[in-house]
Amino acid sequence: MDVLRPQIITIGDRCYRVNPSLNRDINALEEEQYEESTVQCNTWNDETCDMMPDIEETEKGFQTSVSLPSAFFKHIIGRKGETKRRLETETKTQIRIPREGVEGDIIILGPERKGVISAKTRLDVIVDSVRRKEPFTHFLSFPVNLQPIRESFLEFQEDILRSCDSDRGIDKTIFQKPEKLHLTVGTLALLNKREIEQALETLEECKSSLVEPILRGEPLTVRLQGLEYMNDDPASVDVLYAKIQPGEQAERLQILADRLVDRFSTTGLMQQEYSRVKLHVTVMNTLMRRDPTSIAGERPPEGKRGNKERESFDATNVMKKFGHYDFGDCTINSLHLSQRHGLGEDGYYGCAGSISLP
Repeated sequence: MDVLRPQIITIGDRCYRVNPSLNRDINALEEEQYEESTVQCNTWNDETCDMMPDIEETEKGFQTSVSLPSAFFKHIIGRKGETKRRLETETKTQIRIPREGVEGDIIILGPERKGVISAKTRLDVIVDSVRRKEPFTHFLSFPVNLQPIRESFLEFQEDILRSCDSDRGIDKTIFQKPEKLHLTVGTLALLNKREIEQALETLEECKSSLVEPILRGEPLTVRLQGLEYMNDDPASVDVLYAKIQPGEQAERLQILADRLVDRFSTTGLMQQEYSRVKLHVTVMNTLMRRDPTSIAGERPPEGKRGNKERESFDATNVMKKFGHYDFGDCTINSLHLSQRHGLGEDGYYGCAGSISLP
């Protein structure tokens, strides 16, 4: 590791430095169950911040609560309770976790304020590490499935199947459903009802704090034209997508998408992996050969990938013949918190909540 450029993670409005970890032997089966190899509490720089507002002083010391889905409890307890004991010993605190299968808050108690803050910080780091490995359940999306775009997409599909059906890997199953055409802003792993409600509250807040100031009551219309693929070899493509043509409207959309990710990442429910959102509309995706709910660019979590390798397709002729395909103008009129495996009455992804755009 470059000591001058250490790995940094952001949790809420705080940043933490990642220090090198020490190797140790862990039983393989237990490692798979608890994934402790990725959650070593002593690998994080433990610089506490006295600005935490949720520390309560009591007659016996200090305490705070941490609201988490029960799915995280086993990772905080660790193999045979090892992680929890280490946390309590190193921070001189007591950590009370609801029993297995019961939803509830984790309570941290300690005689010193800095110990309670340190324990909470370490829990935040564990949760962040584990959440990164959870398969996403929801995603923020801009639907672009208006009737004119759907008709253009179906014509595009027919043209491809007629002109390139003999090219390797091309068949109807890898095309996106026209009802599901969308722009993905970011993905979320929402593991209980409370987290879904938190995401919906954040979405509603974004309407007044982001959407209205950026769009200023003006409609957002972009042009979908041209094709691009997500690798370097057109003869071995997994994802083909339609591009958004540059311009003032496209820049407004980009600013809105980037700000949305910034806002949702502060909640801890969304990971901000890049400084800018890659805005695109997936039209072909080889993952859909076996999983129609797949979203382009998303990889299954480590340790949860299927044994079957995805089969790429040869997009050489597609790019030569249709690389500048024009799908037309699209007015984006809503932002959805979409359910990955849900299906709405209109054929689009199930909608947990949405806000309207001008």
